[in-house]
Amino acid sequence: MKIICIGRNYTEHIEELNNEKPENPVVFIKPDSAILPKEQAFFIPDFSNDIHYEVEVLVKINKVGKHIAPEFAHKYYDEVGLGIDFTARDLQSKLKSKGLPWEKSKGFDGAAVIGKWLPKDKLPNVNQLCFRLEKNETVVQNGNTALMLWKTDELISYVSSFFMLKKGDVIFTGTPAGVGKVAVNDYLAGYLEDEEMFSLKIK
Repeated sequence: MKIICIGRNYTEHIEELNNEKPENPVVFIKPDSAILPKEQAFFIPDFSNDIHYEVEVLVKINKVGKHIAPEFAHKYYDEVGLGIDFTARDLQSKLKSKGLPWEKSKGFDGAAVIGKWLPKDKLPNVNQLCFRLEKNETVVQNGNTALMLWKTDELISYVSSFFMLKKGDVIFTGTPAGVGKVAVNDYLAGYLEDEEMFSLKIK
């Protein structure tokens, strides 16, 4: 399986990191070894002093597809989830300043939290989903997929023009504003349409 992530897909998040608004979706990939095992705490790695949470709506690809037209993209997923793209922000900033790839800051072990999956047909319009992340029972990120620069079907179409999508691949669709640092003993919980999708402790 592939974990395909989209960066800079919410305007306010672009602004909070002082990034430029992209002309096309920003795409990067995490290895499957980045998936945090279910029910396991997230351990802050020793190579970073600035690990950030980024909550994101996820979709799971359900069949093989290549060069998928946007109008047919909805047929390639039937489950929607929520997860965290953990980012070593200090390492990412250093790599970006040198024009180097981000993988070490985005694809390290445990950097991809994948919560439970919900049937797409049991949810309201995927382009109007409310979601949030709570840290220690305080809301730190509050988003709605209506604010995405590129909607889910557009992302699937765009990504499939570069990478063949296969059953089980997961697409992280981008994070809204409010990203921030985690510390030891923090407790994170993610909600999609008010349903808890994951929770974890930081160690």
